[in-house]
Amino acid sequence: MDVNYAWYILVYSFFGWVTEVGYCAIMKKQFRNRGFLTVPLIPSYGVSFGVLILVLPQLSGQYALQFLVTLAVVSVVLRLADEFTNQVSRSAKWERGYEGILSGNSRAALTGILISCIYLMAYLTVHPLLIGVTLLIPAIIKTGAVLVMAVLSAMDFAAVFYVLRTGKTDRYNKRLEHSKWQKVERWISDFIWNRLQRAYPGFREMSGTEQEKCRFAQGLCLDKMVWIFLCSALLGDLIETVYCGVFDGKWMSRSSVLYGPFSFVWGAGAALLTVALKRLAGRSDRYIFTAGFVIGGVYEYSCSVITEVLFGTVFWDYSKMPLNIGGRTNVLFCFFWGTLAVIWVKEAYPRLSGLIESLPHLAGKALTWAMLVFMLSNAVLTGAAMARYKTRSVQPKAANQFEEFLDRHYTDDFMEERWKNMRKAGT
Repeated sequence: MDVNYAWYILVYSFFGWVTEVGYCAIMKKQFRNRGFLTVPLIPSYGVSFGVLILVLPQLSGQYALQFLVTLAVVSVVLRLADEFTNQVSRSAKWERGYEGILSGNSRAALTGILISCIYLMAYLTVHPLLIGVTLLIPAIIKTGAVLVMAVLSAMDFAAVFYVLRTGKTDRYNKRLEHSKWQKVERWISDFIWNRLQRAYPGFREMSGTEQEKCRFAQGLCLDKMVWIFLCSALLGDLIETVYCGVFDGKWMSRSSVLYGPFSFVWGAGAALLTVALKRLAGRSDRYIFTAGFVIGGVYEYSCSVITEVLFGTVFWDYSKMPLNIGGRTNVLFCFFWGTLAVIWVKEAYPRLSGLIESLPHLAGKALTWAMLVFMLSNAVLTGAAMARYKTRSVQPKAANQFEEFLDRHYTDDFMEERWKNMRKAGT
C-alpha cells in the first residue's frame, strides 16, 4: 500500500461529498453539507472505492461479477457508515439512512442498483483518468494532502463526537458555566448541531427519557457488535477445526490471531451480516438467502484479496474445486453463506442479542472493553508478525528492536506451525 491508495480514498471521499451536495442543490434548491464531518469529505464513498480498487481488478472483463461485487460493497459499506453514525450520535436521532437493496423496499432497491451502476461506471471510466492524473502529481504533494486532511478529519471528528455525545442538555449547559472556554465550546456546539439539522431534516436531540430507557448493548451498538464478533469468531474457529479434522484428517489451528481460538473471518462475517441484513428480518427466506449469497461471496473474495495484498499470504485456495471464482470463493460456499444468513437473521441473532442484553450493565461494559483491548492488541501483534514473516526471506536482519522481538518469538517455523495451511503468495 503506497500513498496513491490513500490519495484515491481522499479524492473519492471528496467526489462523494460534491455529488451529495450537488444533488441537494438541484433537488432541494439549497446547500446542505451532507458529510458527517464538517470538512468536505464523506469517508464512506472513499472506503467503498478503496475496496473496489483492490477487488475489481481481479475480475477484469467479467462485468456481471464486477457489478455484483460493486452492489454488495456499496450497499454494505454505506449501511455500516449509517450504523456507525447512529452509534456516534448516541444523544441524537436522525434519518440519514441509506435506503438501498438492504432496506427490503423495491423502490429503494432500484435506487441502490442505480447507485452501484454509477460506482461501477466511475471505476471503469473515471478511475483510469484519475490514475493518469495521480502519476503526474509529485508524491510530496499527495502525501501532504493526505496527512493534512487526515489531521483535519481527526480534529473534526473529535469535535463532532464530543458535541453529539454530550448533547445540548441542561447538564451540558451547566458544565459550560464553569468552563473558561464556554463561549468557544458553545459556538462549536451550536455550529455543529445547527449544521446537522440543516443537512439532515429530522435530526434532533434525544430526550432524557429516551436515553434512560437504553439497556446494556441495546440495538446495534459497539458493545453488542464486540460480543457478536467474539462469539462468532470463537464458534467459527471451533467449527472449522472440527470440519478439517473430521473430513480432511488435518487437525490444525484455524484461528486468525496468535493467541486464542478466534477466526476473524467468521467474527467479522457475523457482524457484517448483522448490520447488513437486520432490516430484512421480516422479509422472505429467499430474499435473505439471495442477499447473504451475494454479500457472503463478495466478503470471502475480498478477504482473500486484502490478506494477500497486505501480508503476501494465502490462507485458502479453492482453485481445485468446481465453480470457483479465482480460487478465492466458489458457488458452493456462496450457498453456504446464503443459508447461514437465513439462520442467523431469523434464529441465531435474536437469541444471542437477548443473551447479550441480559448482562449487567457495569459488568458488561467492563468485560467488553477488556476483550476489545485484548483483541485489538492481539490483532496488531499478529499483523506485525505476518508482515515480518513476509519480509524475513528478503531482509533476514532485523531493522530495529521490535523486529528483533518478532524474529525471536515468531519465527518462520512458529508461524508455519500455527497456520499450517498458509502459504506465501505466488508459491
